[in-house]
Amino acid sequence: MTTRTETPQGNDLPEEILTPWQRIGRNLRQDRFAMWGAFVLLFFFALAVAGWWATAGDNPYFSPSTVRLPDRFKPPLSKVNLQAVAPGEVPPMGMYLFGTDELGRDIFARMLEGTKIAMAVGFVAVGISMIIGIFMGGIAGFHGNRQIGPASLLGAILFPVAGGFLFGGLSLWYLIPLEGALIFTGALSGMWLESLPQLGFLQRYSLVNVDTIFIVLVDVQLSFPTFFLILTAIAILPPSIWNIMIVIGLFGWVGPARFVRGEILSLRERPFIEAARAIGGSDMRLIFLHLVPNSLAAVLVSATIGVPSAILSEAGLSFLGFGVPPPDASWGNILSDGRFFLFDAPWLMVIPGIAILIVVLAFNLFGEGLREAMNPRSKPG
Repeated sequence: MTTRTETPQGNDLPEEILTPWQRIGRNLRQDRFAMWGAFVLLFFFALAVAGWWATAGDNPYFSPSTVRLPDRFKPPLSKVNLQAVAPGEVPPMGMYLFGTDELGRDIFARMLEGTKIAMAVGFVAVGISMIIGIFMGGIAGFHGNRQIGPASLLGAILFPVAGGFLFGGLSLWYLIPLEGALIFTGALSGMWLESLPQLGFLQRYSLVNVDTIFIVLVDVQLSFPTFFLILTAIAILPPSIWNIMIVIGLFGWVGPARFVRGEILSLRERPFIEAARAIGGSDMRLIFLHLVPNSLAAVLVSATIGVPSAILSEAGLSFLGFGVPPPDASWGNILSDGRFFLFDAPWLMVIPGIAILIVVLAFNLFGEGLREAMNPRSKPG
Protein backbone atom coordinates (compact mmCIF):
# COMPACT_ATOMS: atom_id res chain seq x y z
CA MET A 1 0.00 0.00 0.00
CA THR A 2 1.49 3.31 -1.06
CA THR A 3 1.13 6.56 0.82
CA ARG A 4 0.16 9.61 -1.21
CA THR A 5 1.98 12.82 -0.26
CA GLU A 6 0.22 16.11 -0.94
CA THR A 7 2.45 18.79 -2.44
CA PRO A 8 1.78 22.20 -0.90
CA GLN A 9 0.90 24.91 -3.40
CA GLY A 10 0.64 28.70 -3.44
CA ASN A 11 0.14 30.23 -0.03
CA ASP A 12 0.29 26.79 1.64
CA LEU A 13 4.02 26.48 1.02
CA PRO A 14 6.02 26.08 4.23
CA GLU A 15 8.06 29.09 5.32
CA GLU A 16 11.37 27.40 4.45
CA ILE A 17 10.26 26.67 0.84
CA LEU A 18 9.12 30.21 0.01
CA THR A 19 11.52 32.45 -1.85
CA PRO A 20 12.02 35.95 -0.37
CA TRP A 21 9.75 37.57 -2.97
CA GLN A 22 7.06 34.91 -2.46
CA ARG A 23 7.16 35.58 1.27
CA ILE A 24 6.89 39.34 0.70
CA GLY A 25 3.93 38.87 -1.66
CA ARG A 26 2.18 36.55 0.78
CA ASN A 27 2.65 38.95 3.69
CA LEU A 28 1.40 41.89 1.62
CA ARG A 29 -1.72 40.01 0.51
CA GLN A 30 -2.52 39.24 4.15
CA ASP A 31 -2.26 42.92 5.15
CA ARG A 32 -5.66 44.45 4.31
CA PHE A 33 -4.58 48.02 4.96
CA ALA A 34 -1.52 47.66 2.72
CA MET A 35 -3.63 46.19 -0.07
CA TRP A 36 -6.19 48.99 0.32
CA GLY A 37 -3.35 51.50 0.04
CA ALA A 38 -2.00 49.73 -3.05
CA PHE A 39 -5.39 49.79 -4.82
CA VAL A 40 -5.86 53.49 -4.02
CA LEU A 41 -2.40 54.28 -5.37
CA LEU A 42 -3.12 52.34 -8.56
CA PHE A 43 -6.35 54.32 -8.95
CA PHE A 44 -4.55 57.66 -8.60
CA PHE A 45 -1.79 56.50 -10.92
CA ALA A 46 -4.46 55.67 -13.51
CA LEU A 47 -5.96 59.14 -12.97
CA ALA A 48 -2.52 60.66 -13.52
CA VAL A 49 -2.13 58.78 -16.80
CA ALA A 50 -5.64 59.87 -17.84
CA GLY A 51 -4.82 63.44 -16.87
CA TRP A 52 -1.65 63.34 -18.94
CA TRP A 53 -3.69 62.41 -21.98
CA ALA A 54 -6.89 64.41 -21.35
CA THR A 55 -5.40 67.79 -20.35
CA ALA A 56 -2.48 68.04 -22.78
CA GLY A 57 -2.31 69.89 -26.09
CA ASP A 58 -3.85 73.05 -27.49
CA ASN A 59 -7.37 71.60 -27.54
CA PRO A 60 -7.55 69.17 -24.61
CA TYR A 61 -10.52 66.97 -23.86
CA PHE A 62 -10.69 68.42 -20.33
CA SER A 63 -9.48 72.02 -20.35
CA PRO A 64 -8.13 73.09 -16.93
CA SER A 65 -7.48 76.71 -17.96
CA THR A 66 -10.61 77.68 -19.90
CA VAL A 67 -12.27 80.71 -18.25
CA ARG A 68 -16.10 80.73 -18.12
CA LEU A 69 -17.05 83.81 -16.10
CA PRO A 70 -20.83 83.29 -16.44
CA ASP A 71 -20.41 79.93 -14.66
CA ARG A 72 -18.15 81.04 -11.81
CA PHE A 73 -18.62 79.37 -8.40
CA LYS A 74 -20.85 76.63 -9.73
CA PRO A 75 -21.21 73.84 -7.12
CA PRO A 76 -20.36 70.21 -7.95
CA LEU A 77 -22.67 68.40 -10.40
CA SER A 78 -23.98 71.69 -11.80
CA LYS A 79 -25.18 71.97 -15.38
CA VAL A 80 -23.48 74.32 -17.86
CA ASN A 81 -25.22 77.58 -18.69
CA LEU A 82 -25.54 76.88 -22.39
CA GLN A 83 -26.95 80.35 -23.11
CA ALA A 84 -23.88 82.13 -21.73
CA VAL A 85 -21.02 79.70 -22.43
CA ALA A 86 -19.63 79.36 -25.97
CA PRO A 87 -20.19 75.90 -27.55
CA GLY A 88 -16.46 75.26 -27.80
CA GLU A 89 -16.03 75.87 -24.06
CA VAL A 90 -18.66 73.41 -22.81
CA PRO A 91 -16.98 70.65 -20.75
CA PRO A 92 -17.64 66.96 -21.49
CA MET A 93 -21.03 65.64 -20.30
CA GLY A 94 -22.30 69.24 -20.14
CA MET A 95 -21.75 69.50 -16.39
CA TYR A 96 -19.14 70.48 -13.83
CA LEU A 97 -18.45 67.30 -11.89
CA PHE A 98 -16.46 69.07 -9.14
CA GLY A 99 -17.85 72.57 -9.68
CA THR A 100 -15.98 75.68 -10.84
CA ASP A 101 -13.73 78.32 -9.27
CA GLU A 102 -13.81 82.13 -9.23
CA LEU A 103 -12.94 82.25 -12.94
CA GLY A 104 -15.36 79.53 -13.99
CA ARG A 105 -12.61 76.98 -14.58
CA ASP A 106 -13.60 73.32 -14.34
CA ILE A 107 -12.27 71.94 -11.02
CA PHE A 108 -12.47 68.35 -12.26
CA ALA A 109 -10.14 69.17 -15.18
CA ARG A 110 -7.81 71.05 -12.83
CA MET A 111 -7.77 68.13 -10.39
CA LEU A 112 -6.84 65.78 -13.25
CA GLU A 113 -3.92 68.00 -14.17
CA GLY A 114 -2.98 68.32 -10.50
CA THR A 115 -2.95 64.53 -10.10
CA LYS A 116 -0.62 64.25 -13.07
CA ILE A 117 1.76 66.83 -11.61
CA ALA A 118 1.63 65.37 -8.08
CA MET A 119 2.51 61.86 -9.25
CA ALA A 120 5.21 63.12 -11.60
CA VAL A 121 6.83 65.22 -8.87
CA GLY A 122 6.62 62.38 -6.35
CA PHE A 123 8.21 59.69 -8.49
CA VAL A 124 10.80 61.82 -10.34
CA ALA A 125 11.96 63.59 -7.17
CA VAL A 126 12.22 60.32 -5.28
CA GLY A 127 14.10 58.76 -8.20
CA ILE A 128 16.69 61.52 -7.99
CA SER A 129 17.00 61.21 -4.21
CA MET A 130 17.30 57.40 -4.51
CA ILE A 131 20.20 57.67 -6.94
CA ILE A 132 22.11 60.09 -4.70
CA GLY A 133 21.17 58.20 -1.54
CA ILE A 134 22.19 54.79 -2.89
CA PHE A 135 25.53 56.19 -4.06
CA MET A 136 26.35 57.94 -0.80
CA GLY A 137 24.92 55.27 1.48
CA GLY A 138 26.67 52.51 -0.43
CA ILE A 139 30.05 54.21 -0.23
CA ALA A 140 29.59 55.13 3.46
CA GLY A 141 28.51 51.63 4.42
CA PHE A 142 31.28 49.85 2.54
CA HIS A 143 34.17 52.28 3.09
CA GLY A 144 32.99 53.59 6.46
CA ASN A 145 36.06 52.52 8.42
CA ARG A 146 38.58 53.49 5.77
CA GLN A 147 40.97 56.21 6.86
CA ILE A 148 41.57 59.08 4.45
CA GLY A 149 44.41 61.53 4.38
CA PRO A 150 45.26 64.99 3.03
CA ALA A 151 44.72 64.13 -0.64
CA SER A 152 41.21 62.83 0.08
CA LEU A 153 40.32 65.86 2.16
CA LEU A 154 41.69 68.16 -0.53
CA GLY A 155 39.54 66.42 -3.14
CA ALA A 156 36.52 66.64 -0.84
CA ILE A 157 37.04 70.40 -0.61
CA LEU A 158 37.88 71.13 -4.25
CA PHE A 159 35.10 69.06 -5.85
CA PRO A 160 32.25 71.02 -4.21
CA VAL A 161 33.91 74.32 -5.11
CA ALA A 162 34.14 73.21 -8.74
CA GLY A 163 30.51 72.03 -8.56
CA GLY A 164 29.43 75.43 -7.29
CA PHE A 165 31.04 77.15 -10.28
CA LEU A 166 29.42 74.66 -12.64
CA PHE A 167 26.00 75.63 -11.31
CA GLY A 168 26.31 79.31 -12.07
CA GLY A 169 28.01 80.50 -8.91
CA LEU A 170 25.12 79.58 -6.60
CA SER A 171 25.98 79.62 -2.93
CA LEU A 172 27.12 76.15 -1.89
CA TRP A 173 24.54 75.68 0.84
CA TYR A 174 21.71 75.97 -1.68
CA LEU A 175 22.87 72.65 -3.09
CA ILE A 176 23.91 70.82 0.07
CA PRO A 177 22.78 67.37 -1.17
CA LEU A 178 24.54 67.77 -4.50
CA GLU A 179 27.60 69.13 -2.75
CA GLY A 180 27.48 66.06 -0.52
CA ALA A 181 27.76 63.82 -3.57
CA LEU A 182 30.62 65.95 -4.86
CA ILE A 183 32.37 65.76 -1.49
CA PHE A 184 32.14 61.99 -1.57
CA THR A 185 33.42 61.92 -5.14
CA GLY A 186 36.36 64.10 -4.15
CA ALA A 187 37.13 61.95 -1.13
CA LEU A 188 37.08 58.79 -3.27
CA SER A 189 39.36 60.35 -5.88
CA GLY A 190 41.72 61.33 -3.05
CA MET A 191 41.72 57.75 -1.77
CA TRP A 192 42.71 56.58 -5.24
CA LEU A 193 45.58 59.09 -5.32
CA GLU A 194 46.82 57.92 -1.92
CA SER A 195 46.80 54.32 -3.13
CA LEU A 196 49.43 55.10 -5.77
CA PRO A 197 52.88 53.79 -4.72
CA GLN A 198 54.60 57.12 -5.34
CA LEU A 199 52.13 58.86 -3.01
CA GLY A 200 52.05 56.17 -0.33
CA PHE A 201 53.71 58.47 2.18
CA LEU A 202 50.40 60.34 2.47
CA GLN A 203 48.95 57.39 4.36
CA ARG A 204 51.03 58.38 7.38
CA TYR A 205 48.88 61.49 7.77
CA SER A 206 45.46 59.85 7.99
CA LEU A 207 43.02 62.20 9.67
CA VAL A 208 39.46 60.92 9.49
CA ASN A 209 37.43 58.02 8.09
CA VAL A 210 34.80 58.07 5.37
CA ASP A 211 31.90 57.38 7.70
CA THR A 212 32.73 60.50 9.69
CA ILE A 213 32.38 62.63 6.55
CA PHE A 214 29.03 60.98 5.82
CA ILE A 215 27.74 61.59 9.35
CA VAL A 216 28.83 65.23 9.22
CA LEU A 217 27.05 65.74 5.88
CA VAL A 218 23.87 64.14 7.25
CA ASP A 219 24.02 66.27 10.39
CA VAL A 220 24.48 69.44 8.33
CA GLN A 221 21.55 68.52 6.09
CA LEU A 222 19.29 67.68 9.04
CA SER A 223 20.23 70.86 10.90
CA PHE A 224 18.37 72.96 8.30
CA PRO A 225 14.57 72.78 7.86
CA THR A 226 14.31 70.93 4.57
CA PHE A 227 11.17 72.70 3.34
CA PHE A 228 12.71 76.15 3.83
CA LEU A 229 15.87 75.09 2.01
CA ILE A 230 13.70 73.87 -0.89
CA LEU A 231 11.69 77.11 -0.75
CA THR A 232 14.88 79.20 -0.88
CA ALA A 233 16.28 77.26 -3.82
CA ILE A 234 12.98 77.44 -5.74
CA ALA A 235 12.72 81.19 -5.08
CA ILE A 236 16.02 81.92 -6.88
CA LEU A 237 15.43 79.53 -9.80
CA PRO A 238 13.19 80.14 -12.82
CA PRO A 239 9.63 78.84 -12.26
CA SER A 240 9.44 75.37 -13.74
CA ILE A 241 7.98 72.01 -12.75
CA TRP A 242 11.32 70.39 -13.62
CA ASN A 243 13.18 72.69 -11.23
CA ILE A 244 10.74 71.69 -8.48
CA MET A 245 11.32 67.99 -9.15
CA ILE A 246 15.10 68.35 -9.19
CA VAL A 247 15.35 70.52 -6.07
CA ILE A 248 13.02 68.29 -4.02
CA GLY A 249 15.01 65.26 -5.17
CA LEU A 250 18.35 66.84 -4.30
CA PHE A 251 17.21 67.61 -0.76
CA GLY A 252 15.70 64.17 -0.15
CA TRP A 253 18.82 61.98 -0.20
CA VAL A 254 19.37 61.66 3.57
CA GLY A 255 16.67 59.06 4.28
CA PRO A 256 17.63 56.62 1.49
CA ALA A 257 21.34 57.07 2.24
CA ARG A 258 20.89 56.22 5.90
CA PHE A 259 18.78 53.16 5.09
CA VAL A 260 21.29 51.86 2.52
CA ARG A 261 24.27 52.56 4.81
CA GLY A 262 22.65 50.62 7.67
CA GLU A 263 21.87 47.64 5.44
CA ILE A 264 25.33 47.53 3.90
CA LEU A 265 27.00 47.75 7.31
CA SER A 266 25.20 44.52 8.24
CA LEU A 267 25.80 42.83 4.87
CA ARG A 268 29.44 43.60 4.15
CA GLU A 269 30.76 40.93 6.54
CA ARG A 270 28.55 38.16 5.18
CA PRO A 271 30.20 35.06 3.64
CA PHE A 272 28.94 35.78 0.10
CA ILE A 273 30.75 39.15 0.14
CA GLU A 274 33.95 37.48 1.32
CA ALA A 275 33.58 34.93 -1.49
CA ALA A 276 33.04 37.67 -4.10
CA ARG A 277 36.10 39.51 -2.81
CA ALA A 278 38.17 36.31 -2.87
CA ILE A 279 37.54 35.79 -6.60
CA GLY A 280 38.80 39.30 -7.37
CA GLY A 281 35.68 41.46 -7.24
CA SER A 282 36.41 45.19 -7.16
CA ASP A 283 34.94 47.45 -4.50
CA MET A 284 32.47 49.05 -6.91
CA ARG A 285 31.39 45.63 -8.14
CA LEU A 286 30.83 44.43 -4.58
CA ILE A 287 28.83 47.55 -3.71
CA PHE A 288 26.59 47.89 -6.76
CA LEU A 289 26.22 44.24 -7.83
CA HIS A 290 26.04 42.51 -4.45
CA LEU A 291 25.42 44.87 -1.55
CA VAL A 292 22.99 47.41 -3.04
CA PRO A 293 20.68 44.78 -4.64
CA ASN A 294 20.51 42.99 -1.29
CA SER A 295 19.52 46.24 0.42
CA LEU A 296 16.63 46.97 -1.97
CA ALA A 297 14.12 46.32 0.79
CA ALA A 298 15.33 49.40 2.66
CA VAL A 299 15.36 51.41 -0.58
CA LEU A 300 11.77 50.49 -1.45
CA VAL A 301 10.52 51.31 2.03
CA SER A 302 12.35 54.64 1.89
CA ALA A 303 10.78 55.38 -1.50
CA THR A 304 7.25 54.81 -0.18
CA ILE A 305 8.04 57.34 2.54
CA GLY A 306 9.69 59.81 0.16
CA VAL A 307 6.94 60.01 -2.48
CA PRO A 308 4.22 61.44 -0.19
CA SER A 309 6.79 63.82 1.32
CA ALA A 310 7.63 65.07 -2.18
CA ILE A 311 3.92 65.46 -3.02
CA LEU A 312 3.35 67.46 0.18
CA SER A 313 6.41 69.62 -0.54
CA GLU A 314 5.14 70.45 -4.04
CA ALA A 315 1.65 71.17 -2.71
CA GLY A 316 3.11 73.45 -0.04
CA LEU A 317 5.26 75.31 -2.56
CA SER A 318 2.29 75.78 -4.91
CA PHE A 319 0.08 76.92 -2.03
CA LEU A 320 2.64 79.63 -1.21
CA GLY A 321 2.95 80.66 -4.86
CA PHE A 322 6.42 79.19 -5.48
CA GLY A 323 5.36 75.95 -7.13
CA VAL A 324 3.78 75.11 -10.46
CA PRO A 325 3.53 78.35 -12.49
CA PRO A 326 0.09 79.45 -13.82
CA PRO A 327 -1.94 78.57 -15.79
CA ASP A 328 -0.97 74.98 -14.92
CA ALA A 329 -2.95 73.51 -12.04
CA SER A 330 -1.74 71.58 -9.03
CA TRP A 331 -3.43 70.49 -5.84
CA GLY A 332 -1.53 73.18 -3.94
CA ASN A 333 -2.56 76.16 -6.07
CA ILE A 334 -6.19 74.94 -6.21
CA LEU A 335 -6.12 75.04 -2.41
CA SER A 336 -4.47 78.45 -2.52
CA ASP A 337 -7.17 79.85 -4.82
CA GLY A 338 -9.92 78.44 -2.63
CA ARG A 339 -8.72 79.83 0.70
CA PHE A 340 -10.32 83.20 -0.11
CA PHE A 341 -13.72 81.61 -0.76
CA LEU A 342 -13.92 79.07 2.06
CA PHE A 343 -17.58 79.84 2.86
CA ASP A 344 -18.75 80.79 -0.65
CA ALA A 345 -17.18 77.81 -2.44
CA PRO A 346 -15.94 75.26 0.13
CA TRP A 347 -15.42 72.59 -2.54
CA LEU A 348 -12.36 74.51 -3.76
CA MET A 349 -10.52 73.48 -0.59
CA VAL A 350 -12.35 70.28 0.35
CA ILE A 351 -11.74 68.40 -2.92
CA PRO A 352 -7.94 68.90 -3.25
CA GLY A 353 -7.54 68.58 0.53
CA ILE A 354 -9.25 65.19 0.54
CA ALA A 355 -7.18 64.08 -2.47
CA ILE A 356 -3.92 64.96 -0.69
CA LEU A 357 -5.11 63.23 2.50
CA ILE A 358 -6.09 60.02 0.70
CA VAL A 359 -2.87 59.79 -1.36
CA VAL A 360 -0.57 60.44 1.60
CA LEU A 361 -2.51 57.99 3.79
CA ALA A 362 -2.43 55.32 1.07
CA PHE A 363 1.33 55.69 0.63
CA ASN A 364 1.88 55.46 4.37
CA LEU A 365 -0.31 52.37 4.73
CA PHE A 366 1.33 50.64 1.79
CA GLY A 367 4.82 51.63 3.00
CA GLU A 368 4.12 50.29 6.50
CA GLY A 369 2.79 47.06 5.04
CA LEU A 370 5.80 46.75 2.75
CA ARG A 371 8.17 47.32 5.67
CA GLU A 372 6.48 44.58 7.67
CA ALA A 373 6.34 42.24 4.68
CA MET A 374 10.07 42.64 4.05
CA ASN A 375 10.93 41.97 7.67
CA PRO A 376 12.50 38.49 7.68
CA ARG A 377 11.12 37.92 11.19
CA SER A 378 7.53 38.61 10.14
CA LYS A 379 5.09 35.74 10.50
CA PRO A 380 2.05 34.94 8.36
CA GLY A 381 -1.19 36.32 9.75
